[in-house]
Parts: sequence; structure tokens; C-alpha cells
Amino acid sequence: MSEQEKEQKGVEPQVETAEEQQAAEQAPEAEVEAVEPSAKEQEPSAEDKLAEVEAELAKVKKALGEADIRAQAEIQNVRKRAERDVQHAHKFALEKFAGDLLSVADNLERGLAALDADDEALKGAREGIELTLKSLLDVFAKYNLEQINPADEPFNPELHEAMTMVPAPNAEPNTVIEVLEKGYQLNGRLIRPARVVVSKAP
Repeated sequence: MSEQEKEQKGVEPQVETAEEQQAAEQAPEAEVEAVEPSAKEQEPSAEDKLAEVEAELAKVKKALGEADIRAQAEIQNVRKRAERDVQHAHKFALEKFAGDLLSVADNLERGLAALDADDEALKGAREGIELTLKSLLDVFAKYNLEQINPADEPFNPELHEAMTMVPAPNAEPNTVIEVLEKGYQLNGRLIRPARVVVSKAP
């Protein structure tokens, strides 16, 4: 027997059935489908996109609302500051002018104190100065310029300036025993402190 015949006898031919061939052809397609997901599964749906856009829109609306609240609060603060500045300008516009007039009142008071009250010849001069001083103080009061005359009152460092301290057996310690120069305040704001002599314990 030849080698060729031995080979033909030893090897049986393998014949594939029609079902096996069809299964073999479909297997690669199934593998491809298993490995690669469909395009529909990869892309988000329209509902997902809409929900995402709505969430972003809600964030933007919230941020705009907070910015609007902050802007309104800032506008209110600016308006209040402007009103306060206008009020202060009205209340204290006369501060420098009033301060310059204080020396006039001081001089009238000094002139009045220098005249002898018992001298009949000076009576007319005294009355004239008194009336002038009264008129000036009335104008001061009209514009809320108040005089500070703390004689015999406890010393207040916020309103008084102690020029000296002297022993005073007849007065309580830390009491104003003499007013050297009266003080003034405009609408509650101190323009000039009263310059005083204060008692101390003997």
C-alpha cells in the first residue's frame, strides 16, 4: 500500500452541516454586538439632556436672584449714607461760622464784666452790652448753638477743659468752681469745651 493510500485511509474527511456553517457565520456578528454597544446606549436621551439644562437654568436663576438682592441692599445703603450726609451738612454747615462768632460773645461778656455795676455813669453802657449779648445768644439758640456754663457742676471731661485745679474747702472735689470761658455745642456736637477751674481736695 502506498503512502498516499495510507493517508487517505487514516484521515476521515470532515464535512460541516448546513446548521454548523450558519452558526459559524452568525458567531462573529454576535461577538461584535457583545463588544460594541449600540449608538442609542452611548448617547444620553432627550429627557436627560432636558433635565441637565433645567438644572443649569435653576442654578443661573438662583445666582441672579442673589445678585439682585445684594444690589438692592447696596442701593439702600448708598441712599441711607447720602441722606445722612445731607442731614449732617444741614445740621453742621454753620459750624465754622458759629465758631468764629464765639469770640464776639466772649468779648461782649468780658466787656460787661469789666464795667462797674455800681457806677451809674456806666449804667447805659451796661444795658446796651447786655441787650447786644442777649440778642446774640438768641440767634445762637435759634440755630441750636447752645452755651455751656458749668459753674458749680461736677467736672465732665467730655464737655469741660480743666485749666487748673485748686484746693477748695467749701466745694466738693472735682467740681467746677470757676468758668474762665464758656463752652458751646451745635446740635449736640461740641464746638468748644468750657475752660474751667476745678476744685481738688485740700
